[in-house]
Amino acid sequence: MDTILEARNLIKSYGQHTALSGVDLTLQRGRLIGLLGPNGSGKTTLIKIAAGLLTPTAGEIMIDGKAPGIETKKIVSYLPERSYLNDWMKVADIIAFFKDFYENFNSDKAYEMLKRLHINPQDKLRTMSKGTKEKVQLILVMSREADLYLLDEPIGGVDPAARDYILQTIISNYKEDASVMISTHLIADIEQVLDDVVFLNYGQIALVSSVDEIREEKGRSIDSLFREVYKC
Repeated sequence: MDTILEARNLIKSYGQHTALSGVDLTLQRGRLIGLLGPNGSGKTTLIKIAAGLLTPTAGEIMIDGKAPGIETKKIVSYLPERSYLNDWMKVADIIAFFKDFYENFNSDKAYEMLKRLHINPQDKLRTMSKGTKEKVQLILVMSREADLYLLDEPIGGVDPAARDYILQTIISNYKEDASVMISTHLIADIEQVLDDVVFLNYGQIALVSSVDEIREEKGRSIDSLFREVYKC
């Protein structure tokens, strides 16, 4: 398998606080990866560095063999933890904006997902619930034909009934050789769709493994192992 992301001795500090401390990580193409850890473990920082929104303090990260920048942003589709869309816009207007901005944006796919999730493209964001806004943002991200999708807490703000819809939207809408990294602390809701897991703890890698290896070698669920590692 080809490597899509590689980090070597990655460090990110904010003044006296170190968010990432010597992270070494290699992720392969064609995998759905859970980036797991409690709040404050460095998940969002790692994702933002990979997305090119933060600069490492030391070490390096490579996306498809390139340092984060203009070229990697063409192949990375990023879903932030908080919405960045303007409430006054209609969904259809945002789709048109994304179509102009991203060469790899598939508007037909976006409209198809909107229909499946019963979202009216003529509605303005300000008329929607928080959960529906997050679905729209996810649709926009997954409508790009990207090589790496970085999703920061995509199911954290929606009710349990909507989580299955969101996970199905994710796993049904990325190309075969792309990879998806999902940051979350809701392990039980997501582990059934994962290929690999990365456990972060206090800015360091605590575990990298395939889900199959954990189940076969340790005979337990990801959620159970997570609770043991983090004592929660």
